[in-house]
This record gives sequence, C-alpha cells and structure tokens, in this order.
Amino acid sequence: MTRSLPAAAVLAAALVLPAAAQSAPLPPAPAPAEATWRIDTNHSELSFRIRHFVSRVRGTFGEWTGTVTAQPGSWTGGSVEVTVQTASIDTQHERRDADLRGADFFDVANHPTMTFRSRAATVDGTRLRLEGELTIRGVTRPVLLEGELLGEQGNRVGFSASATINRLDYGLTWNRIVDGTGMLGDEVEISVVVALVRRPAG
Repeated sequence: MTRSLPAAAVLAAALVLPAAAQSAPLPPAPAPAEATWRIDTNHSELSFRIRHFVSRVRGTFGEWTGTVTAQPGSWTGGSVEVTVQTASIDTQHERRDADLRGADFFDVANHPTMTFRSRAATVDGTRLRLEGELTIRGVTRPVLLEGELLGEQGNRVGFSASATINRLDYGLTWNRIVDGTGMLGDEVEISVVVALVRRPAG
C-alpha cells in the first residue's frame, strides 16, 4: 500500500490542477487608452459679462485653443487645458477694447495669454463639474465651472459651462467712481460653449 501512495497523489494532482486553473480569475482587461479632443473654436464661444453703470457689457475672445484628454466613454477624471490670446478681446467697441488691452486691464504687452488648467473633472449624467486654475495677468486662482454635456455624435462632443470670478483677485482693479458708485462691477460672469473634435489615434 505504501508504494501506491505516490501514484495516487500524482493522479489526484492531475485531476485537481486543471479544475483549479479553470477557476482562477482572469487578469483584468487593460484600461482603454486616453483619447484627445481639440476645441473646434469655429463652433465654440468664450464670452464674459460685467456690470457697466446700471447695465451689462458682454465681450468675447476670438483667438483661443484648447484640448481635452479623457478615456473614451468616461469624461470623469479627464483633463482640460485652454489658452486664450488676450489681445483678441472684443466688446463691439474699439475704444473700450483698446483700453481693455492696456496696462489698466489685461496688459497684453506683458501678459499676451491667459490660461485654464483643470484639476478635477466630473460628469454625472449630463451634469458637468470642472475644478481648475485660471491664470490672468500672471495671477493664478482656483475656479469652479459648472455646466452640462450637450451631446455626443461620432467624433464630436459638446459641453457648456460657466463660472463667476472677482476681477480684483487677478489684479484687474481699475475703476472710476461716478455718482458714488463704481463704473464697473467686480464680478465677471464667464461662459463657454465648446465643440470638441476627437483627434485620430497616433
């Protein structure tokens, strides 16, 4: 009997090992590679509004670029980078635009761009929450944009978002007192509507 034990052990191992191999968990599938989308500025808009006396002045920036990097099918955890040419500001008033490009405001000679870089992005259903850092005149401050996913079609995606900042935080302090009230408000409403186009792989 003692001589048959090794043979029995080998036979048992031969029967058990295939079953164990079949029940072993498969290695996780590799995560899909991140994809990059560029902002199609021909179908996007970056605008702002600020109080001027008792009304509101609206302006846009005509020259800006940006990219979004995220895993396909999941925007949460993606990253956003945007660069705006400050000299491209347009409020439909040439003299005012010249003032805004000057040293009292955007100082485009020394600060030709302003930038936004995200720190965290969350998309829950269609609801967008984007935390990041906005740099204007060399001053960087945290900013929160909230908005929505407008839709996805093929290699195109649309988003809208908005935020309110205080211009004084960025050194845009010029104002003029008229009848006891500042000509300009301190809060600036920023709105962006973007169309993203996915870049080909490679």
